[in-house]
Amino acid sequence: MSERMGRVFVVGSVNMDLVIGSERQPKIGETIRGSGFFTNAGGKGANQAVAARRSGADCVFCAAVGDDMFGKILREGLEGYKVDTRFVQAAANTPSGVAVINVVGGNNCIILGEGANGTLDEQSVAACLSEAEAGDILLVQLEIPAKTVLFALKTGKEKGMVTILNPAPAQGFDAAYLPYTDIITPNETESEFLSGEKDPKAAAALLAEKVGCVIVTAGGAGCILSEGGQTKAYPCPKVKAVDTTAAGDTFCGAFAARLAKGETKERAIGYALSAASLAVTARGAQQSIPDEEAVARFMRENL
Repeated sequence: MSERMGRVFVVGSVNMDLVIGSERQPKIGETIRGSGFFTNAGGKGANQAVAARRSGADCVFCAAVGDDMFGKILREGLEGYKVDTRFVQAAANTPSGVAVINVVGGNNCIILGEGANGTLDEQSVAACLSEAEAGDILLVQLEIPAKTVLFALKTGKEKGMVTILNPAPAQGFDAAYLPYTDIITPNETESEFLSGEKDPKAAAALLAEKVGCVIVTAGGAGCILSEGGQTKAYPCPKVKAVDTTAAGDTFCGAFAARLAKGETKERAIGYALSAASLAVTARGAQQSIPDEEAVARFMRENL
């Protein structure tokens, strides 16, 4: 463990999730009945920031909300989790981002409306990262403008931060990000999109030729780490999934938090897999993310 515990800086999206369950997805032009509708604070950036904070990190979040009711609720929710929101800006005359989520059999399909997330710019990121120091963790996703992602990664690298890119959604990926990325964390679908390899181990190994460390998350199967010419699979505890909405975000935020605490990648992966496993046993995004104490208890009982 290092003497100085690093901070986690998250640059990314914040959305209001509109969630409804159904027995199946509707066909084009079809209306079907749903159930269990609820609204829920989400967005990959916000979810990961909450996960980092609940996993013990001092977390600073850089994002943009709209000047609407959702924006107020989203900011207050983050503050309730004790995430540092000084760099969450309010975009004038712009709605907050939303995600329409259909949950079918514990799995989800999502439609994003970027709203204010599309206004997050380099100036906001520069102000936020002016406080960062070498050894701090930077965590970025792809639900904000591409130029903002690139600027954040470049700035983080220049400052000596450990830069983590969660390439989701993969359609927003740009190879220009790679020289400034220390760790990339795609899921199986994203790793295939980025590498052309269907097998996640092969995809991880191929991506590791371009990025020093690759972690492919594989849902209930755990994850795959490829680094230094070695590829290793890590299983995760078996649980009954209720809602997978924030599983990947929980993994990323928890992993970043444990690195900031000075843990090895292997220990951080073990913790993050347990946190993600716990998250899928509850409905929703941020409210399903477990805290340090819950994860520690789960690990004692299941590992």
